[in-house]
Amino acid sequence: MDAMNADRPWKTPAATRWAWYSVGVNVLLVGLNSLVAVASKSLAVGTEVVHNGVDLLSALAVLVGIKLATRKSRRFPYGLYKLEDVIAVAVAGLIFLTCYEILRQAIFSAHRETTPRWWMFAVLAAATAIPAIFSRLELRAGRAAKSPALIADAREYQVHVLTTGVALAALAGGYFQLPLDRIAAALIVIPVAQTGWDLLLGGMRVLLDASLEPKTLETIRKTALSDPMVVDVGSVTGRNAGRFRFVEITAVLRSNDLEKADITAHRIESRIQESLSNVERVLVHVDPRPRDRLRCAVPLANRQGTLADHFGGAPFFALAIIHTGDGETEPAQILPNPHREARRGKGIRVAEWLVDQKTDAVVLRDGPGEKGPVYVLRDAAVTIHPTVATTLPEALAEVARAL
Repeated sequence: MDAMNADRPWKTPAATRWAWYSVGVNVLLVGLNSLVAVASKSLAVGTEVVHNGVDLLSALAVLVGIKLATRKSRRFPYGLYKLEDVIAVAVAGLIFLTCYEILRQAIFSAHRETTPRWWMFAVLAAATAIPAIFSRLELRAGRAAKSPALIADAREYQVHVLTTGVALAALAGGYFQLPLDRIAAALIVIPVAQTGWDLLLGGMRVLLDASLEPKTLETIRKTALSDPMVVDVGSVTGRNAGRFRFVEITAVLRSNDLEKADITAHRIESRIQESLSNVERVLVHVDPRPRDRLRCAVPLANRQGTLADHFGGAPFFALAIIHTGDGETEPAQILPNPHREARRGKGIRVAEWLVDQKTDAVVLRDGPGEKGPVYVLRDAAVTIHPTVATTLPEALAEVARAL
């Protein structure tokens, strides 16, 4: 996988190759089932031919999306991402018309005798085995490429195993003079119509710029909040375009430094693309945090508020909010140090924990003692306030006066 496609595995040659394999398999199934349908005059087998034809059109739509979706021009500067969905809506309309015609024949047309032969059963057995085998191979390839399109296509082949089996049973019923053909045709119409509905619903959601699902938006929000520089996340919006996702997010940072803000924005983009598949573009708006409140952390030797001389080994930490306007301090929250007993990297772990607590400043008597914690705090724009105070109220008052 080359560097360009490393973050976009659904665009890799492997995904395109499997899409072509799917087209070939559908063409083969259409041919096999058509041969039996014409020779046997079975409505159920004919319906399965329609089912294969629908999947062939869907596979071609996937190829169109893979090949053309990201192409840009002067008339289409954002690319042709919605072309696949336009095709999907058109295909859905054809599917509904076909389902109507099949049901009309199943209910109102004159009864016709099927003429099954032994070779027809062999052909339909092959038409059942082929999608069963191919679905397993394509599902494995789709998961490896992180391609929802290939995974969905593999699931559809699993449905073919069932519907072709129904057509095979209908043909066997004709062999034993059992009137199963029309019932089987009506049963096969159900997954065909479901495919059409899924295509229509998915295509219209994209064409109308419907939002990403709430679960996905929440994942994006949590991913952004996990960044040490982010103290809050404002709006999170996103939409689908074909199989691609476009995300826009507003992140509130604790630093006004433009260089750090740019680095943070790129880091958030990368993490969102890693946490979600098929994210084509992430637009991050960064806003500096209004300095009306300062979240301050103070290492304590005990819960009574005596300052600890050490950073990583402090038994407790006080987290207090200081209002920058008037210097008023909210009651402090006393938390036990979760990394006090760590054998290695104690100071770095504590610094990372304080960053996760969205700390803006750390008050220390003798400093962290190591360079590692200092780097962690400064990279997250957490300021370090040295102090000679011995109690928590004195330390917080000292910080409030310095604001």
